Amino acid sequence: MFSDSSISFATSSMPQIIIDPVEDIIVEVNESASSLFWSTKEKLIGKKFSPFFLQTFNQLLVFTQAVLEAGHYWSADLSIKNNQSQEVRDLEINASVVKKIESSTTENINLHLFVQDINEIDRKRAAAAAHKHYLSGIAHWKRVKQFFQEVEKNNQLILNAAGEGIYGIDAKGCTTFVNPVAEELLGWTSDELFGQDIHQMIHHTHSHGECYEKSDCPIYQAFKKGAVQRVVDEVFWRKDGSCIPVEYTSTPIMDNGYLVGAVVVFRDVTQQKASQQSLIQALNEVESLKQKLEQENAYLKSEIKVEYNHHKIVGSSAVIQAVIQKIEMVGPTDATVLITGESGTGKELVARAIHDASERKDKPLIRVNCAAIPREIFESEFFGHVKGAFTGAVVDRIGRFELADGGTIFLDEVGELPYDLQSKLLRVLQEQQFERVGDTRTKSIDVRVIAATNQNLLQQVEQKEFRQDLYFRLNVFPIELPSLRDRQEDVPLLAMHFLEKVKMKFNKPHAKINVAQMNQLSAYHWPGNIRELQNVIERKVIVAHNNHLIFDDLIQADVAVENQHNANDVVLISDQQQKQQQKELIIQALTQAKGKVSGEHGAAQLLSVKPTTLASRIKKYQINPREYK
Repeated sequence: MFSDSSISFATSSMPQIIIDPVEDIIVEVNESASSLFWSTKEKLIGKKFSPFFLQTFNQLLVFTQAVLEAGHYWSADLSIKNNQSQEVRDLEINASVVKKIESSTTENINLHLFVQDINEIDRKRAAAAAHKHYLSGIAHWKRVKQFFQEVEKNNQLILNAAGEGIYGIDAKGCTTFVNPVAEELLGWTSDELFGQDIHQMIHHTHSHGECYEKSDCPIYQAFKKGAVQRVVDEVFWRKDGSCIPVEYTSTPIMDNGYLVGAVVVFRDVTQQKASQQSLIQALNEVESLKQKLEQENAYLKSEIKVEYNHHKIVGSSAVIQAVIQKIEMVGPTDATVLITGESGTGKELVARAIHDASERKDKPLIRVNCAAIPREIFESEFFGHVKGAFTGAVVDRIGRFELADGGTIFLDEVGELPYDLQSKLLRVLQEQQFERVGDTRTKSIDVRVIAATNQNLLQQVEQKEFRQDLYFRLNVFPIELPSLRDRQEDVPLLAMHFLEKVKMKFNKPHAKINVAQMNQLSAYHWPGNIRELQNVIERKVIVAHNNHLIFDDLIQADVAVENQHNANDVVLISDQQQKQQQKELIIQALTQAKGKVSGEHGAAQLLSVKPTTLASRIKKYQINPREYK
């Protein structure tokens, strides 16, 4: 079929193929080539040849042209692919031109290909090299052993005097020498380690318990890659099963151009790690303290915008003196205090006086308006949250209880707290412990609690609107503040006190109240209590003519109210009717203020109540201020 073949084509172990380059078909193929092309001789003969080389089709065209022109050619750039298994084989092909029998034309030329799998060639070469290495191995490793012995002998003084642990390993990872410091640090003797796989002895496991694969060990990479390896955060395992943090350097050792092993120098960094951890912990504590101080500072800045008389309570009446006496009794203790009284009677002022009379006076007094906190952020506002706890939690946030640690927390309008949230507050008050939202760590605090309300909490307990256990937890030392109409002898003192403050505020130093007008103030009913008095004084200073303050309109308003009361003297109204009247009064104020709740000429100012108090009542009666705009 083809001329001159010195080797039997069919039985050769070398894969061979005869192809027709013009027709692109396989003319003949032996068994070795059939196996290489994942098929049989019968199926391959007459089959198209080039489809096997779709991945390297261009290279196949170039190769074929080169063979036709030169008569023979060699290539290692071709590969074939099994379309079923997707396996790819890289080939080394040696080809030559052969003529068909009794033919002299170019069309009758075939190509004779000797084909080999490159991976198989590499495997055979590696096996041959390994065999050669094995034959010479005994003498070689004797020389390596002698080499390390000479290294140890020549450097014995250095090895003994070095402050770091030092050991040598051969190319198999077996220990060749160990210095005294290494023995001391690892707990193994030199004799116990000599000739042993050092990785399995001291480097077999990561610090977190996961197996340390020998193939990943940087120490072995040193003599495999021929490069120095430096590692600063790993552990070596001692004979007693404990581990020590180390940093080490693995340096490859060369002998006559061959990598024969490595020398490892290591040191115990336990103290360094401890110092580093202490530093990190200290920095974290500093950062936490910084955040707390920043938030506390921000809170105090917002609080300082409101003027308070922190240091004394104005009044000489018997009822107010009784309150002052109670403050002096309870102030130095850590007892929980419940301050009750109508809106505007000065509950926050009393809370600050109690705090200032305590040993906590140098620590913060943190005020929380329970009525103004939406239920969805209640826990975050009270206890804080960690970053990522919920959508929008982009940084850690310290809650009000944590801000008050060591000081006092003032729970204003505690009666407005939703029933289902009261249990969460109770737990913190009882245990002095809490968790930030999204955090698993429990924090302990030392906080004194002062609560205030203008509502009848005992009545709310009976109506299942306030938890009984929370009520008893808060009502340890009750202080009830009298209304201003019950201490009218204090009105002149309070009026003059507020007048001095307002004169400075509005730069009206000559504003004054004559005796007749002061009598008018003392005779007024003051439904809004001290806050109403302060607002009235401020308003009258603004509109005063010739610096004289006039309060005749107060008496007219009081007479109108009195007449209304007289007209209804025989009428008793229920609690429900009182609530209805309060609701109607709020609606009238919103109507007059055109839906404005707070600020100048707002409904809160018209009613002489705190904006937050009015907001909680609006919420309670389900009133929509927008309907009155």
